Amino acid sequence: MKGGDAEQSAMLYLQRQGLVLVKRNYRCRFGEIDLIMSEGKTLVFVEVRMRASDAFGGAAASITSAKQTKLLRAARHYLSRLENQPSCRFDAVLMTGVRNPNIEWIRNAFGE
Repeated sequence: MKGGDAEQSAMLYLQRQGLVLVKRNYRCRFGEIDLIMSEGKTLVFVEVRMRASDAFGGAAASITSAKQTKLLRAARHYLSRLENQPSCRFDAVLMTGVRNPNIEWIRNAFGE
């Protein structure tokens, strides 16, 4: 499974949980946000990580503090374009395995 496939799987998984897609692959000079979704009135910035195995800390370990900083800056950039500031949070969707990956959804994975 490649990055785009992992994002697609994560998006479908979250939609089955009731979230609504707002934007996919938001890019700006500060970085990229894989998925921006809404859950009720909350805007959810989603980082998708895929790993073949849990070796070397797995998918969660790949969301370093530097990566979190980039995501926070990109989210601030996205929010600066909105007229109203919704409540928001950062989630992570971690996928482990190649064929039928195990999906773990972590709400409020990190933040300021």
